[in-house]
Amino acid sequence: PEYIDRFNREWLAACRDKLTDSGTIWVSGTFHNIFSVANCLTELGYKILNVITWQKTNPPVNISCRFFTYSTEFIIWARKCEKVAHKYNYELMKKLNDDKQMTDVWRLPAIGRWEKSCGKHPTQKPIAVLARIIQASTLPDALILDPFNGSGTTGIAANLLGRRYVG
Repeated sequence: PEYIDRFNREWLAACRDKLTDSGTIWVSGTFHNIFSVANCLTELGYKILNVITWQKTNPPVNISCRFFTYSTEFIIWARKCEKVAHKYNYELMKKLNDDKQMTDVWRLPAIGRWEKSCGKHPTQKPIAVLARIIQASTLPDALILDPFNGSGTTGIAANLLGRRYVG
């Protein structure tokens, strides 16, 4: 646990140094690390705005049959500064949700086979999740940073939505 906390604190601090004062960060994870991330964000002075629960409509099966099937991930949305306004595209999120306020529970499918066609990554996210994140908190031509870059899906979503990207 100490190593995980130290690692999370270091990369979150590096991201904080790169964010503009009105910038936000989105961090996804499972119960294995998300609580450490939340604590580190708070320690570093971020303001947590929401904790999104991504409910996968097609979760992978539980082969061991010794516990409940993992069907959710958590996505923390936080801004850099406590008192500096952040971007939230409220009207767009409402429009994408049948003209109702979008909640912090997102029912979206897990990654499909076609999205893994260029290789497999253990924590790859579907374009739908990343597109919603990007649309919720940025405007066209905004700069998106993915410090881990994994399978590059964030870059694909950013490009499709007219945002600049660094991975």
